[in-house]
This record gives sequence, structure tokens and C-alpha cells, in this order.
Amino acid sequence: MGEHPSPGPAVAACAEAERIEELEPEAEERPPAAPEDHWKVLFDQFDPGNTGYISTCKFRSLLESQSSKLDPHKREVLLALADSHADGQICYQDFVNLMSNKRSNSFRQAILQGNRRLCSKALLEEKGLNFSQRLIRHVAYETLPREIDRKWYYDSYTCCPPPWFMITVTLLEVAFFLYNGVSLDQFVLQVTHPRYLKNSLVYHPQLRAQAWRYLTYIFMHAGIEHLGLNVVLQLLVGVPLEMVHGATRIALVYVAGVVAGSLAVSVADMTAPVVGSSGGVYALVSAHLANIVMNWSGMKCQFKLLRMAVALICMSMEFGRAVWLRFHPSAYPPCPHPSFVAHLGGVAVGITLGVVILRNYEQRLQDQSLWWIFVAMYTVFVLFAVFWNIFAYTLLDLKLPPPP
Repeated sequence: MGEHPSPGPAVAACAEAERIEELEPEAEERPPAAPEDHWKVLFDQFDPGNTGYISTCKFRSLLESQSSKLDPHKREVLLALADSHADGQICYQDFVNLMSNKRSNSFRQAILQGNRRLCSKALLEEKGLNFSQRLIRHVAYETLPREIDRKWYYDSYTCCPPPWFMITVTLLEVAFFLYNGVSLDQFVLQVTHPRYLKNSLVYHPQLRAQAWRYLTYIFMHAGIEHLGLNVVLQLLVGVPLEMVHGATRIALVYVAGVVAGSLAVSVADMTAPVVGSSGGVYALVSAHLANIVMNWSGMKCQFKLLRMAVALICMSMEFGRAVWLRFHPSAYPPCPHPSFVAHLGGVAVGITLGVVILRNYEQRLQDQSLWWIFVAMYTVFVLFAVFWNIFAYTLLDLKLPPPP
């Protein structure tokens, strides 16, 4: 086999598996084998008794002698893993998990419990990166508090799939806003137009039996000033979070915030309609800010205090606008303007479910006790709100505004 040049700092997992062949002492050509066969052959050299474990001393010697042929970041993770085993042995399955990009919870805990400090230079200090590599590195430092996680993400991210969820939701929100703006011939404070609430996407208390309205209200915004801030926050916060944590997890936080927002309005502000994606946006942003605060020393994003202050000011201004609008004389009495309570529902989801998701990068959520506690709390709230919507309006003999 010919010699290969030393790999760069970011190498895909499949290429890593192919280069493992170079760690084997035999140089003759062999028939193609599955990646796990290569790892097994390498592992068996140090496990002649076929016990499934090898000495961490031998394992460290192997890694250090072949350091130029291994991706430097994955080598550091392997060394941290080896140092974390107090019994002096490393498991074959842990080795396979690393090379196949499978990070089990036990594997992650073994690394985090290690006493070794990574002595090589940090990802932030690496030079000669192109634009896409710098962007991925920037996202890693924006969202992840641990250097091991940042390097893991940097090596593993392939932009496949891209952050499609937040981009798709944002494009749909803009498209619906433009359509409504043309239809109503009004773009600023659309919500004050007499025909605004006639749209079938808006949540209205008289039409709460139409279940889709608890979700579709995110595609209606009070005006360009409302849409603008939500779009900016979705793109600046939501897209990087989706790049790191994936569309499924970020969609879960976003949709949970949206549903919690409309249900919170139906319980706490029973006569008001709801519009805008603030419930989902505030769930993502509050989860991100809470994660930064809880991991303050580990977060290495630049100007984090200033940026947190700016984010909080923007959120406060948007919330203040929503409160002012709610109590401003309505353009369609007796129905008031849309409620601000959805913002609070989103924050509640962000600091509970959202924080658990963002703190457990690439880990199984079902292994986290806090996850199940917050899921149970969210489920209880949803069931309570459903029963409230079925019975409370009648029992309280509440006078609701007529349907639009």
C-alpha cells in the first residue's frame, strides 16, 4: 500500500476507517473487508487471548506511535477514553463505537470521567482553515461547552442533511406574511386590519375546536416588525443549533414551544387570539441562553456576555411590543389584539425540555432522568390544557368574542 499524506484536522468517519489499514503491521494486499473487520484485526494484535479487552498502556503506545496516521482529534478522544479506565483495560466495543461515530452514553461518561487534560492545542488555535471549516468551528464554539464535543462535531459534521427545518419554517413564515400583506394591502401592524383574524391559520378562542390552529398560528405575524425579529432569531440561533443537534431535536423543542404557547394562552388569556412564531423562537433562544449560563466557564464563544445582553434586550423589546399591542384598543372589538402569553409558554419549554436536549449532545435522551421528568410535566400540562379547553369555558360562563 502506498503512503498517504497526513490528514487534515477534519476527516470523515468513513475515511478514518479506511486509514486504519495503515496501522496493521502486514503490508500485503488483502481482499476488501468491512470497516469493523479492520478494527478487529488491529484490536486482536493486542488481545491474543480474545478476551475483548486490551491493556490501556499498549493501547496508548499504539496511538502515540501512529499519531501521524490518525485524525488528531479522534486520537485525543481515544487517549482520554484510555485514561478514564481505572481497571487498566479498554473494551473493544468502545473502540468500534469511536471509529463508527457511535457515542453511547456509557462511552461518553467514560471520557468525561477521565482525569487527563487534553494537552494539544485547542480547536480555536488551528490555522490554515478554509471558510467552511471556520464556519463549522464557529458553530461548535457557539453551541458546545466541552472541547471534546467541539472537536468531535468539527470532525464529524458533513452538512448532510443541511439545517433544513429552521430554513423551511422561516421561508414559509415569510411567504405567508407576504401573501397576507398583498391581500390586506398592509405590511406594518397587519394585525390592526379588520379582516386580519378571518384567516384560517390564526388561533381564535371561539374556534379552539379546530385543532390545527394551535400550531398554524406561527405562520401569521402581527406585522413586519414582529416577523423581522423572529426571523433573525430563528436564523442566528436556530440554524446553528440545528447544525449541531439535528433537525429532529430542534424541531421537537420548537414545536413543543409553539403548542405550549397557544395552550398557555387558552388557559391564561382565554379571550385573546394568538399569532406569530414567538413561542417556538423563545423556546430555542431561552434554551440556548440557559445552556450558556449553566456552562459559563466552558462556553468559549466570543463576547458571550455582550451577546447575551443583546439577545435579552431584543427578547424584552419584542415581549414589550406584544404586551403593548395586547392592551392597545382593538381594531376588531370586542375581540382584543393577540396575546403575549405564548412568549412565556415558549420560555417555559426552553428552560426545561430545551435545556436537557442542548446539554446532551449526541446522547440518548431516554437515558436522562431529567428528560423523563420534564416530558411528564409537559404531558400533564397539555392534558390539563385540553380538559380546560373542553370544560372551563362553559363552567366559568365566559363571554368570548364572536368568531371573525
